[in-house]
Amino acid sequence: MNIEAISTYLDEKQKELSFSGAFYGRKGDNIITGSHGYANWSDKIENQLNTRFSIASGCKIFTATAICMLIEEGKLTFDSKLSDCVAIEFPHFNSEITIHQLLTHTSGVPDYFNEDVMEDYEELWEKRSAYNVRSPKDFLPLFQHEPMQAEPGRSFQYNNSGYILLGLIIEHVAKIRFTEFVEDRIFRKADMQDSGYFEMDRLPARTALGYIENATGTWKTNIYSLPAKGGPDGGAYTTVSDMAKFWDALTTKKLLSEEMTANLVKPREVVDEDRLIYYGYGGYMKVDHQHNVVKYIQMGYDPGVNFRAAYAPKEEAMIVVCSNKSDGAFAMLKEIEGVLELKI
Repeated sequence: MNIEAISTYLDEKQKELSFSGAFYGRKGDNIITGSHGYANWSDKIENQLNTRFSIASGCKIFTATAICMLIEEGKLTFDSKLSDCVAIEFPHFNSEITIHQLLTHTSGVPDYFNEDVMEDYEELWEKRSAYNVRSPKDFLPLFQHEPMQAEPGRSFQYNNSGYILLGLIIEHVAKIRFTEFVEDRIFRKADMQDSGYFEMDRLPARTALGYIENATGTWKTNIYSLPAKGGPDGGAYTTVSDMAKFWDALTTKKLLSEEMTANLVKPREVVDEDRLIYYGYGGYMKVDHQHNVVKYIQMGYDPGVNFRAAYAPKEEAMIVVCSNKSDGAFAMLKEIEGVLELKI
Protein backbone atom coordinates (compact mmCIF):
# COMPACT_ATOMS: atom_id res chain seq x y z
CA MET A 1 0.00 0.00 0.00
CA ASN A 2 1.55 3.27 -1.14
CA ILE A 3 0.18 5.71 1.44
CA GLU A 4 1.51 8.77 -0.39
CA ALA A 5 -0.16 7.77 -3.68
CA ILE A 6 -3.41 6.97 -1.89
CA SER A 7 -3.40 10.33 -0.10
CA THR A 8 -2.87 12.16 -3.38
CA TYR A 9 -5.70 10.21 -5.01
CA LEU A 10 -8.11 10.94 -2.14
CA ASP A 11 -7.16 14.62 -2.11
CA GLU A 12 -8.20 14.80 -5.76
CA LYS A 13 -11.41 12.88 -5.06
CA GLN A 14 -12.38 15.32 -2.30
CA LYS A 15 -12.06 18.20 -4.77
CA GLU A 16 -13.90 16.29 -7.50
CA LEU A 17 -16.80 15.46 -5.18
CA SER A 18 -16.85 18.96 -3.62
CA PHE A 19 -16.55 17.12 -0.34
CA SER A 20 -16.69 19.21 2.83
CA GLY A 21 -15.53 17.37 5.93
CA ALA A 22 -12.87 14.98 7.17
CA PHE A 23 -12.09 11.27 6.97
CA TYR A 24 -10.10 8.57 8.75
CA GLY A 25 -9.27 5.21 7.23
CA ARG A 26 -7.31 2.34 8.76
CA LYS A 27 -6.45 -1.17 7.69
CA GLY A 28 -4.13 -3.01 10.00
CA ASP A 29 -1.30 -0.61 10.85
CA ASN A 30 -1.86 1.65 7.84
CA ILE A 31 -3.77 4.88 8.42
CA ILE A 32 -4.95 7.46 5.92
CA THR A 33 -6.60 10.77 6.79
CA GLY A 34 -7.75 13.91 5.05
CA SER A 35 -10.02 16.94 5.17
CA HIS A 36 -11.46 19.42 2.72
CA GLY A 37 -13.84 22.37 2.55
CA TYR A 38 -14.79 24.84 5.22
CA ALA A 39 -16.04 24.45 8.79
CA ASN A 40 -17.19 28.06 8.55
CA TRP A 41 -17.73 29.27 5.01
CA SER A 42 -18.29 32.94 5.87
CA ASP A 43 -14.94 33.25 7.62
CA LYS A 44 -13.19 30.69 5.38
CA ILE A 45 -12.14 28.51 8.35
CA GLU A 46 -11.02 25.22 6.85
CA ASN A 47 -12.05 21.77 8.04
CA GLN A 48 -9.22 19.95 9.80
CA LEU A 49 -8.70 16.42 11.10
CA ASN A 50 -9.59 17.65 14.60
CA THR A 51 -12.73 19.52 13.51
CA ARG A 52 -15.81 18.42 15.43
CA PHE A 53 -18.80 17.43 13.29
CA SER A 54 -22.37 16.59 14.13
CA ILE A 55 -23.07 12.94 13.25
CA ALA A 56 -26.89 12.90 13.42
CA SER A 57 -28.20 9.34 13.95
CA GLY A 58 -24.66 7.97 13.92
CA CYS A 59 -24.69 8.35 17.69
CA LYS A 60 -27.61 5.99 18.34
CA ILE A 61 -24.97 3.41 19.20
CA PHE A 62 -23.96 5.58 22.18
CA THR A 63 -27.52 5.36 23.49
CA ALA A 64 -27.55 1.60 23.00
CA THR A 65 -24.19 1.27 24.77
CA ALA A 66 -25.50 3.33 27.70
CA ILE A 67 -28.55 1.05 28.01
CA CYS A 68 -26.28 -2.01 27.97
CA MET A 69 -24.21 -0.48 30.79
CA LEU A 70 -27.31 -0.12 32.96
CA ILE A 71 -28.34 -3.69 32.16
CA GLU A 72 -24.88 -4.92 33.22
CA GLU A 73 -25.38 -3.06 36.49
CA GLY A 74 -28.63 -4.94 37.06
CA LYS A 75 -30.79 -1.82 36.83
CA LEU A 76 -32.63 -2.93 33.68
CA THR A 77 -33.08 -5.95 31.43
CA PHE A 78 -33.70 -6.15 27.69
CA ASP A 79 -37.19 -7.35 28.58
CA SER A 80 -37.95 -4.40 30.88
CA LYS A 81 -41.13 -2.64 29.82
CA LEU A 82 -41.24 1.04 28.96
CA SER A 83 -44.29 1.41 31.20
CA ASP A 84 -42.24 0.17 34.19
CA CYS A 85 -39.19 2.35 33.46
CA VAL A 86 -40.53 5.90 33.24
CA ALA A 87 -43.26 7.80 35.07
CA ILE A 88 -44.64 9.40 31.92
CA GLU A 89 -48.13 8.94 30.49
CA PHE A 90 -48.40 7.62 26.93
CA PRO A 91 -52.19 7.29 26.52
CA HIS A 92 -52.15 5.35 23.25
CA PHE A 93 -49.01 3.24 23.67
CA ASN A 94 -49.06 -0.52 24.04
CA SER A 95 -48.16 -1.43 27.64
CA GLU A 96 -45.98 -4.35 26.51
CA ILE A 97 -43.28 -2.32 24.72
CA THR A 98 -39.83 -3.52 25.81
CA ILE A 99 -36.33 -2.07 25.79
CA HIS A 100 -35.32 -4.74 23.26
CA GLN A 101 -38.01 -3.49 20.90
CA LEU A 102 -36.99 0.14 21.35
CA LEU A 103 -33.36 -0.73 20.59
CA THR A 104 -34.22 -2.72 17.47
CA HIS A 105 -36.82 -0.31 16.00
CA THR A 106 -39.59 -2.88 16.45
CA SER A 107 -41.58 -1.12 19.20
CA GLY A 108 -44.22 0.33 16.88
CA VAL A 109 -44.28 3.67 18.76
CA PRO A 110 -45.16 6.74 16.67
CA ASP A 111 -42.03 8.19 15.11
CA TYR A 112 -41.86 11.96 15.46
CA PHE A 113 -39.95 12.02 12.17
CA ASN A 114 -41.63 9.42 10.00
CA GLU A 115 -39.68 9.34 6.74
CA ASP A 116 -42.63 7.67 4.98
CA VAL A 117 -44.65 10.83 5.60
CA MET A 118 -42.05 13.60 5.75
CA GLU A 119 -38.99 13.81 3.49
CA ASP A 120 -37.09 16.65 5.13
CA TYR A 121 -36.25 16.81 8.85
CA GLU A 122 -36.16 20.59 8.51
CA GLU A 123 -39.96 20.60 8.02
CA LEU A 124 -40.43 19.65 11.67
CA TRP A 125 -39.19 23.03 12.82
CA GLU A 126 -41.10 25.27 10.42
CA LYS A 127 -44.03 25.57 12.83
CA ARG A 128 -42.23 24.61 16.04
CA SER A 129 -39.35 26.25 17.84
CA ALA A 130 -36.21 24.12 17.65
CA TYR A 131 -34.51 26.60 19.99
CA ASN A 132 -36.16 25.12 23.09
CA VAL A 133 -35.46 21.47 22.23
CA ARG A 134 -32.46 20.70 24.42
CA SER A 135 -33.29 17.47 26.30
CA PRO A 136 -35.13 14.18 25.65
CA LYS A 137 -38.33 15.39 27.35
CA ASP A 138 -38.52 18.34 24.94
CA PHE A 139 -39.30 15.89 22.10
CA LEU A 140 -42.35 14.45 23.89
CA PRO A 141 -44.94 16.89 22.45
CA LEU A 142 -44.03 15.59 18.99
CA PHE A 143 -45.26 12.03 19.65
CA GLN A 144 -46.45 11.45 23.23
CA HIS A 145 -50.18 11.55 22.39
CA GLU A 146 -50.02 9.96 18.95
CA PRO A 147 -51.37 6.46 18.15
CA MET A 148 -49.09 3.47 17.68
CA GLN A 149 -47.64 2.93 14.21
CA ALA A 150 -47.63 -0.86 14.54
CA GLU A 151 -47.92 -3.69 17.03
CA PRO A 152 -44.78 -4.16 19.16
CA GLY A 153 -42.38 -6.75 17.82
CA ARG A 154 -44.06 -7.08 14.44
CA SER A 155 -41.40 -5.68 12.10
CA PHE A 156 -38.38 -3.39 11.75
CA GLN A 157 -39.35 0.23 11.11
CA TYR A 158 -36.64 2.82 11.74
CA ASN A 159 -37.82 4.94 14.63
CA ASN A 160 -36.28 8.04 16.22
CA SER A 161 -38.91 8.28 18.96
CA GLY A 162 -37.84 4.88 20.27
CA TYR A 163 -34.38 6.24 21.01
CA ILE A 164 -35.80 9.36 22.67
CA LEU A 165 -37.64 6.95 24.97
CA LEU A 166 -34.43 5.06 25.67
CA GLY A 167 -32.80 8.34 26.67
CA LEU A 168 -35.66 9.06 29.05
CA ILE A 169 -35.21 5.59 30.55
CA ILE A 170 -31.49 6.26 31.06
CA GLU A 171 -32.26 9.54 32.82
CA HIS A 172 -34.89 7.94 35.06
CA VAL A 173 -32.71 4.97 36.05
CA ALA A 174 -29.31 6.68 36.30
CA LYS A 175 -30.68 9.88 37.89
CA ILE A 176 -28.54 12.01 35.60
CA ARG A 177 -29.03 13.85 32.33
CA PHE A 178 -28.70 11.62 29.32
CA THR A 179 -25.93 13.68 27.73
CA GLU A 180 -23.95 13.77 30.97
CA PHE A 181 -24.20 9.98 31.26
CA VAL A 182 -22.82 9.42 27.76
CA GLU A 183 -20.10 12.04 28.07
CA ASP A 184 -18.91 10.67 31.42
CA ARG A 185 -19.41 6.93 31.00
CA ILE A 186 -18.61 6.52 27.29
CA PHE A 187 -16.67 9.47 25.88
CA ARG A 188 -14.28 9.78 28.83
CA LYS A 189 -13.69 6.01 29.04
CA ALA A 190 -12.97 5.85 25.30
CA ASP A 191 -10.65 8.91 25.46
CA MET A 192 -12.96 10.80 23.09
CA GLN A 193 -11.74 14.16 24.35
CA ASP A 194 -13.22 16.23 21.52
CA SER A 195 -16.72 14.72 21.60
CA GLY A 196 -19.87 15.99 23.25
CA TYR A 197 -23.51 16.99 22.96
CA PHE A 198 -22.99 20.67 22.20
CA GLU A 199 -25.68 23.33 21.95
CA MET A 200 -25.83 24.99 18.55
CA ASP A 201 -25.83 28.47 20.07
CA ARG A 202 -22.82 27.59 22.28
CA LEU A 203 -20.53 25.60 19.99
CA PRO A 204 -16.95 25.17 21.21
CA ALA A 205 -13.86 25.87 19.14
CA ARG A 206 -13.09 23.66 16.12
CA THR A 207 -16.75 22.81 15.51
CA ALA A 208 -18.12 22.81 11.97
CA LEU A 209 -21.35 24.56 11.08
CA GLY A 210 -23.64 22.54 8.82
CA TYR A 211 -24.58 23.84 5.38
CA ILE A 212 -27.69 23.28 3.27
CA GLU A 213 -27.90 24.00 -0.44
CA ASN A 214 -30.88 26.08 -1.56
CA ALA A 215 -32.73 25.47 -4.84
CA THR A 216 -30.99 28.55 -6.25
CA GLY A 217 -27.55 27.06 -5.67
CA THR A 218 -26.83 29.31 -2.70
CA TRP A 219 -26.09 27.99 0.79
CA LYS A 220 -27.38 28.52 4.32
CA THR A 221 -26.38 27.17 7.72
CA ASN A 222 -28.53 24.59 9.52
CA ILE A 223 -28.88 26.53 12.78
CA TYR A 224 -32.67 26.81 12.32
CA SER A 225 -33.08 23.31 10.88
CA LEU A 226 -32.18 21.15 13.90
CA PRO A 227 -32.89 20.99 17.63
CA ALA A 228 -30.67 23.33 19.63
CA LYS A 229 -29.07 20.32 21.30
CA GLY A 230 -28.88 16.71 20.17
CA GLY A 231 -29.82 13.75 22.29
CA PRO A 232 -30.55 10.01 22.36
CA ASP A 233 -31.62 9.73 18.72
CA GLY A 234 -28.88 11.90 17.21
CA GLY A 235 -26.89 15.10 17.23
CA ALA A 236 -23.67 14.42 19.13
CA TYR A 237 -20.50 16.06 17.85
CA THR A 238 -17.28 14.16 17.34
CA THR A 239 -14.08 14.03 15.32
CA VAL A 240 -13.16 11.30 12.87
CA SER A 241 -10.41 10.01 15.17
CA ASP A 242 -12.69 10.09 18.23
CA MET A 243 -15.20 7.87 16.43
CA ALA A 244 -12.40 5.42 15.67
CA LYS A 245 -11.48 5.53 19.36
CA PHE A 246 -15.05 4.59 20.27
CA TRP A 247 -14.88 1.43 18.17
CA ASP A 248 -11.45 0.61 19.58
CA ALA A 249 -12.77 0.97 23.14
CA LEU A 250 -15.87 -1.07 22.33
CA THR A 251 -14.04 -3.94 20.64
CA THR A 252 -11.34 -4.12 23.33
CA LYS A 253 -14.09 -4.40 26.00
CA LYS A 254 -13.25 -1.10 27.74
CA LEU A 255 -16.90 -0.08 27.75
CA LEU A 256 -18.77 -3.35 28.22
CA SER A 257 -18.00 -6.93 29.18
CA GLU A 258 -17.29 -9.46 26.45
CA GLU A 259 -20.77 -10.96 26.82
CA MET A 260 -22.55 -7.60 26.72
CA THR A 261 -20.45 -6.37 23.80
CA ALA A 262 -21.52 -9.49 21.90
CA ASN A 263 -25.15 -8.65 22.75
CA LEU A 264 -24.72 -5.10 21.45
CA VAL A 265 -23.23 -6.04 18.07
CA LYS A 266 -25.25 -9.18 17.32
CA PRO A 267 -27.46 -9.21 14.17
CA ARG A 268 -31.11 -9.20 15.22
CA GLU A 269 -33.59 -7.72 12.75
CA VAL A 270 -33.61 -8.22 8.99
CA VAL A 271 -33.52 -4.89 7.16
CA ASP A 272 -32.73 -6.05 3.62
CA GLU A 273 -32.66 -9.82 3.15
CA ASP A 274 -31.32 -9.69 -0.41
CA ARG A 275 -28.34 -7.52 0.57
CA LEU A 276 -27.86 -9.36 3.88
CA ILE A 277 -28.30 -6.17 5.92
CA TYR A 278 -29.39 -6.53 9.55
CA TYR A 279 -29.86 -4.26 12.54
CA GLY A 280 -28.65 -5.06 16.04
CA TYR A 281 -28.74 -2.74 19.03
CA GLY A 282 -27.82 0.72 17.78
CA GLY A 283 -26.52 0.03 14.29
CA TYR A 284 -26.71 -1.70 10.93
CA MET A 285 -24.47 -4.55 9.82
CA LYS A 286 -23.79 -6.64 6.74
CA VAL A 287 -23.52 -10.41 7.23
CA ASP A 288 -22.32 -13.28 5.07
CA HIS A 289 -24.41 -16.32 4.17
CA GLN A 290 -23.27 -18.04 7.39
CA HIS A 291 -24.69 -15.10 9.35
CA ASN A 292 -21.26 -13.81 10.39
CA VAL A 293 -20.87 -10.03 10.48
CA VAL A 294 -18.48 -8.75 7.82
CA LYS A 295 -19.11 -5.02 8.33
CA TYR A 296 -20.70 -2.80 10.97
CA ILE A 297 -22.29 0.32 9.53
CA GLN A 298 -23.12 3.68 11.12
CA MET A 299 -24.88 6.43 9.24
CA GLY A 300 -26.36 9.80 10.00
CA TYR A 301 -28.37 12.24 7.90
CA ASP A 302 -29.64 15.65 8.93
CA PRO A 303 -29.95 18.93 7.05
CA GLY A 304 -26.33 20.06 6.71
CA VAL A 305 -25.01 16.83 8.29
CA ASN A 306 -23.80 13.62 6.66
CA PHE A 307 -21.94 10.83 8.47
CA ARG A 308 -20.83 7.33 7.53
CA ALA A 309 -18.62 4.85 9.33
CA ALA A 310 -17.74 1.22 8.72
CA TYR A 311 -15.86 -1.32 10.80
CA ALA A 312 -14.77 -4.60 9.21
CA PRO A 313 -13.51 -6.87 12.02
CA LYS A 314 -11.95 -9.62 9.89
CA GLU A 315 -9.92 -7.13 7.88
CA GLU A 316 -9.08 -4.99 10.92
CA ALA A 317 -10.37 -1.99 8.99
CA MET A 318 -12.09 1.16 10.23
CA ILE A 319 -13.41 4.06 8.14
CA VAL A 320 -15.03 7.25 9.45
CA VAL A 321 -16.29 10.07 7.23
CA CYS A 322 -17.89 13.26 8.59
CA SER A 323 -19.37 15.93 6.35
CA ASN A 324 -20.88 19.32 7.19
CA LYS A 325 -23.02 19.22 4.06
CA SER A 326 -26.14 17.13 3.52
CA ASP A 327 -24.30 14.61 1.36
CA GLY A 328 -20.84 13.41 0.36
CA ALA A 329 -19.92 11.04 3.19
CA PHE A 330 -21.03 7.83 1.46
CA ALA A 331 -19.18 8.66 -1.78
CA MET A 332 -15.95 9.29 0.16
CA LEU A 333 -16.42 6.12 2.20
CA LYS A 334 -16.70 4.02 -0.98
CA GLU A 335 -13.53 5.62 -2.36
CA ILE A 336 -11.67 4.79 0.86
CA GLU A 337 -12.99 1.21 0.85
CA GLY A 338 -11.62 0.91 -2.67
CA VAL A 339 -8.11 2.20 -1.97
CA LEU A 340 -7.88 0.08 1.18
CA GLU A 341 -8.89 -2.90 -0.99
CA LEU A 342 -11.52 -4.07 1.46
CA LYS A 343 -13.38 -7.23 0.47
CA ILE A 344 -16.76 -6.16 1.88
